Amino acid sequence: MNQPTHPVILAMTGASGAAYGLRLLQVLLEAGVPVYLLVSKAARMVLDMETELEVPAGTADMQRYFCELYECAPELLTVFGRQDWMAPIASGSHRARTMVVCPCTAGSLAAIAHGISDNLLERAADVMLKEQRKLILVVRETPLSPIHLENMLKLSKAGATIMPANPGFYQNPIDINDLVDFMVARILDHLGMEHSLLSPWGEKTDNQ
Repeated sequence: MNQPTHPVILAMTGASGAAYGLRLLQVLLEAGVPVYLLVSKAARMVLDMETELEVPAGTADMQRYFCELYECAPELLTVFGRQDWMAPIASGSHRARTMVVCPCTAGSLAAIAHGISDNLLERAADVMLKEQRKLILVVRETPLSPIHLENMLKLSKAGATIMPANPGFYQNPIDINDLVDFMVARILDHLGMEHSLLSPWGEKTDNQ
């Protein structure tokens, strides 16, 4: 599997759809891709509601938890806190070249669109835009108000990739995991990673 040579920043916010972020984290770590992880307080609440996981609040505990869950080497995963302003991702000098906010709330979308940078997640996204690096926002909201749409357009013009959590059905999904994999596959496509989660359009595997 082709993989990024630099760490990927993965931020999970309090939007519904925690399974998308978890599956992306799992696939990246299994592929040996270093991940800088940010999980908001609201995201942990959603994880508690939507999954059976008991994700700890502390960054060190959370790192150990996910490393054990996905059986990865500890050095592959670094978890940063909301106010960790000394984290490397707060500066354009850091090594990461891609950031994915998955899932992304409308509130985080608005803060990033207006350069608020009130916490490390927002600052990291602001850094990606100012450094002209890849920023993918997996927005999970419906219906979309004119404010949401204007913020999406503003960020798209600034260079971000707006990727609403909107899975397709042409692959004949059997269960929820297939729908989750659809979205994660599209994210991996934009990360330039080869994968077997979803065949390209017009190509079918034995199970599709």
